[in-house]
Amino acid sequence: MSASTAPVQTDRPSGKDLITPDRPWLVICWNDPINLMSYVTYVFQKLFGYSLEKATKLMLDVHHRGKAVVSSGAKEKAEFDTYRLHAHGLWATMEHPS
Repeated sequence: MSASTAPVQTDRPSGKDLITPDRPWLVICWNDPINLMSYVTYVFQKLFGYSLEKATKLMLDVHHRGKAVVSSGAKEKAEFDTYRLHAHGLWATMEHPS
């Protein structure tokens, strides 16, 4: 007894079926008139493990440009990082770029 396989017809995926890669959520820290620049630098180092140089650069972006992206990743990570910034008295939001 011999087994043979017949060709099987399958549908080609349409463009709407293609998977788009996940874009990371961004955590944005905003400038505020309350916190000292040295404190903001300290918080970035403490929470994210950034070097003094990177934390200072991000703090200066917040100070001069009004905001800086300080973290990115999955939605749950962004929510947690935003919560931790709030717990340290910093103004932060998260966004999902389109």
